[in-house]
Amino acid sequence: MKIQKLSIIIPAYNEGNTIHLILDKIKAVNLVENIRKEVIIINDFSSDHTEQAIADYKENNAGFDINYYKHETNKGKGAALHTGISKATGEYLIIQDADLEYDPEEYNDLLKPVCSGFADVVYGSRFMGNNPHRILFFWHTIGNRWLTFASNMFSNMNLTDMETCYKLFNTELIQSIKLTEQRFGFEPEVTQKIARVPKIRIYEVGISYYGRTYEDGKKIGWKDGVRAIYCILKYGLFRAK
Repeated sequence: MKIQKLSIIIPAYNEGNTIHLILDKIKAVNLVENIRKEVIIINDFSSDHTEQAIADYKENNAGFDINYYKHETNKGKGAALHTGISKATGEYLIIQDADLEYDPEEYNDLLKPVCSGFADVVYGSRFMGNNPHRILFFWHTIGNRWLTFASNMFSNMNLTDMETCYKLFNTELIQSIKLTEQRFGFEPEVTQKIARVPKIRIYEVGISYYGRTYEDGKKIGWKDGVRAIYCILKYGLFRAK
């Protein structure tokens, strides 16, 4: 499939101080094969100046394709992603957090297996390759690896990073899958359901990771890990739809 446009889905919650920085990075990226970019931002009822920051950016970057949507209540990251996925019009879409933990310069690394005709889905792994990774939390790393291991047991895949933000999907494919998890359960749910698609071609590439501390604004905590375990069992072991 020739890719004409990539939809970039950005869930945003209280990212008024950094949203312009990630948008600058996305704008600066030149995608392979002259693929165009469509940015879809979903403001999940932020209590800071996120909405104004996005409005200011759009006004100052009129030629940049940015589509803005806002939830009228805080629904969670998964719900924001559901909204963004439903609005995507590119042949492929990628998930991008609004902070600066992931580098849009690496979109082309994820696109390569798709443009070469090998992949339908590509995950960007923080645990592969020689790209730079900020050294942060030991137990987060152990938790991520354990959750990935548990997910692999039921999906029969050999992913190294199920919890990664960078997931590149065939848009028609991901829009055809019913997703229900409203918060951080999105990652295990989508992984288990994608793995069940007949003849699906899933690839993984190494990416950089510039992790944030809680002081910097990191939001995921131990309760999200517990929910992830529940979702792995629900959608993997019991194969909930």
